[in-house]
Amino acid sequence: MKAQLTAYEEKMKKTLDVLAKELAAVRAGRANPAVLDKITVEYYGAPTPLNQVAAIATPDPRSLSIQPWDASVLKAIEKAIQTSDLGINPQNDGKQIRLNFPPLTEERRKELIKGVSKTGEEAKVALRNIRRDAIEKFKAAQKKSEMTEDELHEGEEKMQKLTDKYVKEIDGMVAKKSKELAEV
Repeated sequence: MKAQLTAYEEKMKKTLDVLAKELAAVRAGRANPAVLDKITVEYYGAPTPLNQVAAIATPDPRSLSIQPWDASVLKAIEKAIQTSDLGINPQNDGKQIRLNFPPLTEERRKELIKGVSKTGEEAKVALRNIRRDAIEKFKAAQKKSEMTEDELHEGEEKMQKLTDKYVKEIDGMVAKKSKELAEV
């Protein structure tokens, strides 16, 4: 049972990692290269992540500079950014692309905070699904007489404690990001 608990805990950790990446991609008024992580560029016929075809730098807190290693991909990068949901117009000077991040409006800030909360709730649902799957497996094992009733209750308690621990971490991550967005 210990091995099973460890496997489920690993799944819960992966859920937290995914949440952390998604929260990093939410722009909080400051230029953060992580907002470009989900953007792919058509490069030699294959969709390629932007960070694999260009160097991304932050020359100042409110802008990003994208310098492609191959100048022929400049137009494709510009198009990929325009079609993304970033809401920022790229400025192409023929050698690099600049993205200027405007200060967030109060309305946009509230939208982002709602989105962060929704993402946190989705992560909690994922954790609860992992817990449910684990408990179902434990009950099935108990029915097959592979585990005693006491072991089943112990497994359920341990899964609940793990779930509570990771839900608390999610709440902390969401609160931190929401506070960061509110202060910008």
